[in-house]
Amino acid sequence: MRLPPFSMIAALCTALPLSVAAQNFPNKPITFIVPFAAGSATDQIGRAIGQGVSEQTGQSVVIENRAGASAIIGAQAAARAPTDGYTVLITTNTTHAANEHLYKSLPYDPVKDFAPVTLLGKGGQIMVINPSSSAKTVGDFLALAKQSPGKLSFGSGSSSSRIAGELLQQMAGIKLLHVPYKSNPLAVTDLLGGQIDMMITDTATGLPQVASGKLRALGFTGSERSPLAPDLPTIAEAGVPGYEMGYWFAAYVPDGTPDDVVAKLHDLLAKATEGKAAKHFYESTGTAPATSTPKELADFQHSESKKWGDIIHKAGITPE
Repeated sequence: MRLPPFSMIAALCTALPLSVAAQNFPNKPITFIVPFAAGSATDQIGRAIGQGVSEQTGQSVVIENRAGASAIIGAQAAARAPTDGYTVLITTNTTHAANEHLYKSLPYDPVKDFAPVTLLGKGGQIMVINPSSSAKTVGDFLALAKQSPGKLSFGSGSSSSRIAGELLQQMAGIKLLHVPYKSNPLAVTDLLGGQIDMMITDTATGLPQVASGKLRALGFTGSERSPLAPDLPTIAEAGVPGYEMGYWFAAYVPDGTPDDVVAKLHDLLAKATEGKAAKHFYESTGTAPATSTPKELADFQHSESKKWGDIIHKAGITPE
């Protein structure tokens, strides 16, 4: 009887443990690294998806918030985590489409250091101000900004928030002072206190403040009005024709994670988007559910990186 080549036997022996590992995955708690602060939209979706995964597996999902440096701290930690599938990065276009164009040197590579798992959702943002402002509309705010170039400020706690503000300046012909924060909830706190004049934030963070009357919403960044705020005009229809910005959530694992473990994670996360907690997040924040194959996420990330790079270049932002 002719035996198979030694190389084939070695390959089979190597592959078998991975299949067993995937079949038994997960058999201990999974950590979700969220590169933004507690209370942020990314944190909220991470907790909702985590609950869905826990319900499927019987294993707990630990949320580890590693905010700061435009989500670089959390992304770097995830990139350096063990490649066993037990550490998942729940993130946004900030870490995987924008940062590479905003910083001269990143301590992680958004493509080479990660294996894509699945998209988790897509959404729009709202432009909000303190109710004490005399501005009642986008047009009012733009007029105030043109009267005092560089005097009014806008805060941002993510690349989505920052680039939305930068794009507004470019398209509306105004000049604002940018104030960076570790996360959007921190920027909202200062907006509530009057330390900054405006911000464009995710609906999950901003809409509750608007509903309570603590902030005033001026416009929505999407191409169509948000189903959660149908009376709120888009920024495009409110005075800046052609304006449109959005954000997306996705899950990644460190590069080198076995393909079959990635596949198992993909199925768990995709199913979790249909869970009760996830549905509540989507409905309450106006975020659209979105899943993908790992390949589809890789292709989407590539196209998004180009789009964000073009916006950043046209906005005249010099990489830090």
